[in-house]
Amino acid sequence: MSAAEVTLVTGGAGYIGSHVAKALASQGHKVVVFDDLSTGHEYLAHGHILERGSLLDQHRLGEVIERHAPRAVIHLAGSAYVGESNIDPGKYYRNNVGGTLNLLTAMRDSGVEKLVFSSSCATYGIPSHIPISEDQPQHPINPYGRSKLVAEMMMRDFSAAHGLRSVALRYFNAAGASADGDIGEDHDPETHLIPLAINAATGRAAALRIFGDDYDTPDGTCIRDYVHVSDLADAHVKALTWLDDHDGFSAFNLANERGNSVRDVIAAVEKATSLRVPHSIGKRRPGDPARLVGDAARAQRMLGWKPLHSSLDEIIASACRWHRRTK
Repeated sequence: MSAAEVTLVTGGAGYIGSHVAKALASQGHKVVVFDDLSTGHEYLAHGHILERGSLLDQHRLGEVIERHAPRAVIHLAGSAYVGESNIDPGKYYRNNVGGTLNLLTAMRDSGVEKLVFSSSCATYGIPSHIPISEDQPQHPINPYGRSKLVAEMMMRDFSAAHGLRSVALRYFNAAGASADGDIGEDHDPETHLIPLAINAATGRAAALRIFGDDYDTPDGTCIRDYVHVSDLADAHVKALTWLDDHDGFSAFNLANERGNSVRDVIAAVEKATSLRVPHSIGKRRPGDPARLVGDAARAQRMLGWKPLHSSLDEIIASACRWHRRTK
C-alpha cells in the first residue's frame, strides 16, 4: 500500500472509530476522520485529519470525499443505543439507514470501491444456537439491530449493482482501551457494563444495577462475549486487505468465542481495582438473551484475524488504566 493512499473513517472520533484510526495509521494509512462530534470527541481524532460533518449532509460528505479522494471507507458513524432505539426508532433509521445510504451514494458517485462497515451481532436477534455463526438467520428484535441489517442489505445491493467491494463486521461486545492508555471508552451517557462497574467501584457512579439474576446460566446472570477494542480495530485493517482480492459483499463475526457473565465482570473489576463493586439486582430487561457468544472461525480462517488481547482480565486492566488516567 502506498503511504499516500487515504482511508476515510466515518465516526473516527468515537470509541471504536478512534482505535480503528489508530490501527490504520500504524500500518501507514493516511486517515481522514469524518465525524459530527455528536457523540464523539475531538481529542480522540488527535493526529488525524478531522473533517467535521454529518452523513445526513450529502453535500458536505461529497465535498470531503472529493477533496481527499480516499481509496477506501471504514464506516462506524451512527447511533448505537439499543434502549434508545426502542424509544426513538426514527432516529436510528434516519442516522443508520439514511446516513449509510448517503455514504454509499457518495462512494458510487466518486468511484470509491472499498467499504468496511461496523455492523453488530444485534442483527441476529434471539440466537437459535450458541455459538452464533454467520449462517444463523438474522431476525433482529430492536430498531438498532434492524437498522444495521438494512445497512447490510443496501451494501449487498450496491455490490451487485455498482461493483462495491464491501465487508460487514458483526461485533459482539467491544471493551477495553488502547495499551498505551491514550484512547478509551468515553460515552455520555455510559451504558456499557465494564465502565459502569469500574465507575461504581471508584465511586464515580451509583451502584451497578444487574438486570436479572435468574437466567439459565451458572450464576444466574447474562453471559456476553467481550472483545478487546484493539482486536476489533485490527480486524478492520485486515478486512481492507481482504477487499483487495475479493469482490462483492462478505460478513464476518468478531467474537472472543468465550462468554463471561455479569458476575464474572464484577469479580474481575474488583480484582483489578481492589475495590468492591456495589450493585443491586433488578428485573430482567425485555429481549435480553441469557447467552450471546459468537463463532469467529470464519474471520480467523479468511481474514487471518485472531483476538490477542481479549481475556477478561486484560480487557478490564486496560479499561482501568484508561479510567485512572482520564477520570
